[in-house]
Amino acid sequence: MERLLAQNEEVVALSRSDLRGSRFDTEGFRERCVLVEAELGSLGPALADHRPHTVFHLGAQTQVGEANRSPLSTWETNVRGTYLLLEAVRESGAGTRVVVASSDKAYGAHDELPYREDFALQASYPYDASKAAADVIARSYGMTYEMPVAVTRLANVYGPGDVNWARIVPDTARALMRGERPVIRSDGTPERDYIYVEDAVDAYLAVAGSLEDRAHYGRAWNAGSGEPLSVIEIVTRLIEVSGRRVTPDVRGAGVPHGEIDRQYLDASAIRRELGWAPRWDLERGLRATWEWYSRVLG
Repeated sequence: MERLLAQNEEVVALSRSDLRGSRFDTEGFRERCVLVEAELGSLGPALADHRPHTVFHLGAQTQVGEANRSPLSTWETNVRGTYLLLEAVRESGAGTRVVVASSDKAYGAHDELPYREDFALQASYPYDASKAAADVIARSYGMTYEMPVAVTRLANVYGPGDVNWARIVPDTARALMRGERPVIRSDGTPERDYIYVEDAVDAYLAVAGSLEDRAHYGRAWNAGSGEPLSVIEIVTRLIEVSGRRVTPDVRGAGVPHGEIDRQYLDASAIRRELGWAPRWDLERGLRATWEWYSRVLG
């Protein structure tokens, strides 16, 4: 959103009152956007009124634990919300480009890593299944109706502005600001791929631009660092950046039920074909992230 506003684009955003304290509110982006009161399932009038040239579909229930507890509401949002949005775009007949945010979780567990885009989507758990289903549905619209639709499968995004405290980086930063030991709810060994938010934005924009070429309709694109880091390593690195003298509070044993042990991405296709590459290494990204949390929570 910030990047689009900086490019003097008119940004139409769904109005949300939750997650107050994010940069959307604290840094004035809400006032610079055109706000629409609508749900994902009723966007037809908004599309007709504003006729956007590109839709970035990032609306989702994003928490694995919440999905395990409430699968129906997760599928309602992540699956039904996606196909209703795509159908509204199709019915508008406007040729609107749509970039749908899938996830590396859509791949499920594989013995072979890193994930490539031609791997099967073999999700097992509710959140993963919801993202895999939305992924397949989105690509089917691109292929069946020759709509400019593509899917992004991103690694774990971190950076300034994330106030979803169930996520590892925000939760760790908040604990450090409180003078507490960051809690790790697994044994700390699960490995993930991490991508700084600015690099994620670059990936979304690159994929949107790719939809000028019909050959990319219905494509899926991985974007990540390709460097797996354990949970305990990412927490330890953030502790080091913060300068605090604490150790992680490891409370789990093994991998929590409903989680995948190891995940990371092969992003060679988006590098080769669209010219995208991450510009932020982990050290620089964590420092920028910590500076934001220390300013906002201080």
